[in-house]
Amino acid sequence: MDPQASSRANLSGRVALVTGANSGIGEVAALCLAEAGATVLLGCRDPARGLAARDRMRARAPHAQVELLRLDLADLRQVKDAAAELRSAHPALHLLINNAGVMAPPDRRATAAGHELQLGTNHIGHFALTAHLMPALLAAGGARVVTVSSLVHKAGHIHWDDPHWEKSYQPWPAYAQSKLANLLFTYALQRRLAAAHAPVRALACHPGYAATELQTAFAAAGSLKERVMRLGNRLMAQSADAGAAPTVAAALAADADGGDFYGPDGLLEVWGRARKVASAPAARDEADQERLWSLTEAWTGLRFDL
Repeated sequence: MDPQASSRANLSGRVALVTGANSGIGEVAALCLAEAGATVLLGCRDPARGLAARDRMRARAPHAQVELLRLDLADLRQVKDAAAELRSAHPALHLLINNAGVMAPPDRRATAAGHELQLGTNHIGHFALTAHLMPALLAAGGARVVTVSSLVHKAGHIHWDDPHWEKSYQPWPAYAQSKLANLLFTYALQRRLAAAHAPVRALACHPGYAATELQTAFAAAGSLKERVMRLGNRLMAQSADAGAAPTVAAALAADADGGDFYGPDGLLEVWGRARKVASAPAARDEADQERLWSLTEAWTGLRFDL
């Protein structure tokens, strides 16, 4: 957690949605926002895990206003339904934290629409969610959209000839592509918001190397992969609380501006306190931003109404 950003914040009357809030960085960020007084919706695919996270938060912060929103980013119809449910209950949304992610499944998997699972969940699902929630974000006045990328984006490039890896799937390049896509989306969205003079800012962040369940999600129990990942988490990773600091800073920092990118301030941005950092040159390519935006509009059938 980022004590500097959260201890100064008073989020009473504010509403926040955190996707993937049932564990790791998402759960820490959601608790931080709730402790600052926000009404926090936990966007979770698994209701049972979401309820367990909600109960943990309420145990640590008894007065926290925490609600569960069933949200499966790999199913665009369900994304639409979840957004409609949120807007019905909360016409104004002040913070959208696009945090949920899938990392490096060993075999190619697909979303309900047939998109490669990592690009489909990490990028396309969040693109659709943000589009559906834009009326609520605009209604809030001064809202922020924070999308969680990764250091791995620096190794990514968009496979324009086969973005869904139907020809030859490679887990880590596919993950890096999805994390680069998060930044291309953020910068393209911020440019559109600024051009429309919309009262919403788009920012991004990355956690460095943080110990969460993401690393072992697709590792068989007791396997060599699981043992190696858990050892790495123990020996080299910072805590989930520290990993969530850039997310909290992007959401709450008074000097944050649209298009800012937050990460740790330590060596190679692996550990440390949250600060503004630079993204890879590939993420700043406006032609690629627009090309991916157009493709994602086609994949989702959605346009942003600003």
